[in-house]
Amino acid sequence: MPVLSNKKILIISPQYWGKMFVSKHHYAVELAKRNNTVYFLNPIDIKPTGRKERVKIHAVQAVPNLYYVEHRLWFPFQIKFHATWLFHFLMKFHVKQLRNAMKMDFDIVWSFDLGDFIPLKFIPARLRVFHPVDEPMNSTAILSARGADILFSTTDEIKNKYRGYNIPSYKIQHGLSDEFVKLIDYNEMQGSRVRIGMSGNLTRKDIDRITLLKIVNGHPEIEFNLWGAFSSENTNIGGGEDIETQEFIQAMQKLPNVLFHGPVPTGILAKELQAMDAFLICYLPGDAPERGTNYHKVLEYLSVGKVIISSYVTEYADKRALIEMPQERNNSSLYELFTNIINNLSSYNDKNKITQRRAYALDNTYQTQVNRMELLIEKHYNF
Repeated sequence: MPVLSNKKILIISPQYWGKMFVSKHHYAVELAKRNNTVYFLNPIDIKPTGRKERVKIHAVQAVPNLYYVEHRLWFPFQIKFHATWLFHFLMKFHVKQLRNAMKMDFDIVWSFDLGDFIPLKFIPARLRVFHPVDEPMNSTAILSARGADILFSTTDEIKNKYRGYNIPSYKIQHGLSDEFVKLIDYNEMQGSRVRIGMSGNLTRKDIDRITLLKIVNGHPEIEFNLWGAFSSENTNIGGGEDIETQEFIQAMQKLPNVLFHGPVPTGILAKELQAMDAFLICYLPGDAPERGTNYHKVLEYLSVGKVIISSYVTEYADKRALIEMPQERNNSSLYELFTNIINNLSSYNDKNKITQRRAYALDNTYQTQVNRMELLIEKHYNF
């Protein structure tokens, strides 16, 4: 029997279940499709909601065998930041409550948690997978791998930070969801006005806001379409709430050539991205390797096939045929690069380049990535 089929799997996520899907959500869906019973554990709920029950389980109606779990602590969450040892001691009892509520023991625990909130060793399982798809920015993120049997990561830079654990570790590229695969078809430019697509959480603090505003203001003839959260009220994947973030969002909303579409389900996003003529990624890569290593959205853009204009992304530094980005690890030339590409859009969007981009995306679907991880797990562990 395949190791990633007909199992009981707990996914520990640093993001809530909601409208916006990132890799944790997509992996939960893909694993559920393989006749696994999958529980998606939300981050700890620390907001005063008035809800009495500590654990609440919801079935995901669109996906059989998939559930997401809300949970609250019976002790102060702030202990984590003042007495970590005590927090973890109390978490053992919280984990027992979770297991009792879900009424099962798990074959596999799959953790994306970089906050070391629920150590893997606290949950009995036949296999513990640690999967850092986000950047480990501090020592806590490194400690989060304790108790793991195998590690998967989206970049070599991330993977190498966990070398000290001496466990099997592999790089697995981000995945492409079925919604994007189904819609792949060649689309010519559909109007006289160039349309640029951008998706993701607009409240992220690592967006290069100065450069992005410069690009948008400097190209009033271009329509910029933005999908994703732009306030704390409409995001399930976190973000900033500070005054600088609010001022940036307000500045973008005032621009007549910017359209805000808000967070939408993956199927709608996949369909609407098809109408774009190009895509823009504008983050703060900086000089440190922990910035700008890889982004989930790149594969989604590649599946459409249209040119991607991006700040530096290390994972694609040796794949220049797929992304157009500066040679240097900063955005000093990004405005000029954007302008040059837009002025020569037809050459960057010729059918051969579109076909090449799409072929790469199709080789990295979530189904394919789970198949790859399954083979790697079976190489080391016998279920």
